[in-house]
Amino acid sequence: MPQIKIRGIDIEKISTISTNMIDQLEQIIDCPRDYFTIECISSTFIKNGKVDEGYPFIEVVWFDRGQQIQDNVAKSITNLIHNLGYKNVDVFFTVLKENLYYENGDHF
Repeated sequence: MPQIKIRGIDIEKISTISTNMIDQLEQIIDCPRDYFTIECISSTFIKNGKVDEGYPFIEVVWFDRGQQIQDNVAKSITNLIHNLGYKNVDVFFTVLKENLYYENGDHF
């Protein structure tokens, strides 16, 4: 169920790395690829009163998998975004509690 939410990158660029991203994350996290979602969130960044290009923010929403796996996921995503030509990348994690996440009315 890892949800990858991406801001600050055009959908066309995200599409070029999406398969490779899931290939890598599937191996790191050890969960089936159909559990993953990638969402491109359109954002407008504003700096000093003007529209700004901003830079990539990637949020990973998931159940806790431990620090080492989290570090490996962050590195994998960062490398893929760097390969698109972005110098700065922020990756952050939102950890869900199983008893607060429901699928078809039942919690995990």
